[in-house]
Amino acid sequence: MLRQRIYSDQLTFFQKVRSFDITLIISILALGIIGVIAMYSSDGGQFSYYTVGHMIRFGVFFLLMLILSFVKINFWHALGYFFYVVVVLLLIYASFYGITVSGSQRWINLYIINLQPSELMKIAVIICFAKYYHRMQLSNVNKFKNLLSPIIILVIPILLVLSQPDLGTSILIALSGLVVIWLSGVNIKYFIYSGLVFIVSAPFVISFLKPYQKLRILTFFDPERDPLGSGYQIIQSKIAVGSGGMWGKGFLKGTQSYLEFLPEKHTDFIFTLFSEEFGFIGSIALLIIYSIMIYRIIAIGSIARSFFAKLYCYGFGSAIFIYIVVNMCMVLGLVPIVGSPLPIMSYGGSSMLATMIGLSIVMSSKIYSRQLIS
Repeated sequence: MLRQRIYSDQLTFFQKVRSFDITLIISILALGIIGVIAMYSSDGGQFSYYTVGHMIRFGVFFLLMLILSFVKINFWHALGYFFYVVVVLLLIYASFYGITVSGSQRWINLYIINLQPSELMKIAVIICFAKYYHRMQLSNVNKFKNLLSPIIILVIPILLVLSQPDLGTSILIALSGLVVIWLSGVNIKYFIYSGLVFIVSAPFVISFLKPYQKLRILTFFDPERDPLGSGYQIIQSKIAVGSGGMWGKGFLKGTQSYLEFLPEKHTDFIFTLFSEEFGFIGSIALLIIYSIMIYRIIAIGSIARSFFAKLYCYGFGSAIFIYIVVNMCMVLGLVPIVGSPLPIMSYGGSSMLATMIGLSIVMSSKIYSRQLIS
């Protein structure tokens, strides 16, 4: 252990730079460039508000990711619980004093950015659980007290985010936490029992949803019931994706986007715009880049010496996979619209910030892969 600690302390700056995962960096840059191209298209072929904002945020947060990558992995381990508590406090603050937009009170005005704490919670819960299970013996994982604590840790932010209200983000936070709990070695029977309980209680849970949330569920089952109202967005999204065909209509030639048939094309529905212009082939290429990024995150976790780094990388890689699947299934009408941004590509400072912080911890796990955490 001492030898590993000495090793990490003796690494020079240039040795740390050479330890960066170049493939991961290239995939991040590729997604950033594609995101800017898509945003440029959403602005009608002009360097307007969304394009410039996305470029600045990606540039600043990408640089922040590189800087934070030099932070030792044991620092992130030590910060685990504190980071979680700080984000919970930010969620509470947002619930009482946050900015209200379209009936939802989710943002905190920091002047340079409107911060959405629920996006940071997606990362905070993974770090917290990775620290929680770091030193725990596998034989103790399934003990009642060790099952109850993670549930409480997960339920607190979920309830806070639901109160904003933001059902989609609360679901993603729940999935991010549950995947780490599963990876820690919790018996699968508990997930089966929980799933059965959820199915049985679903009718009662739905009764507590907001009217617009119930409408989204009904629209998912039958978008044609209100084609000019609640079903409009998903209908236009599917038309756009389908009209792209094999090769797409071409850059800046997406009719659904340019004729303003597609709402929210710069945020949650950015994949729809991209797919219409670049078609099935372009969509597959985008999925390949995302797959490479996720593969490198998992690969870094596999070489890490500390269980904290392993569990974090596996959990974060799985969470990114879930975010991508949920977003793409949402715009294709395979799941209800839940407001899930596409990592790195969708417009949004909080989502970009959270993703880059998460990636910086992955890169730290690579640079200090031989470092053990006591």
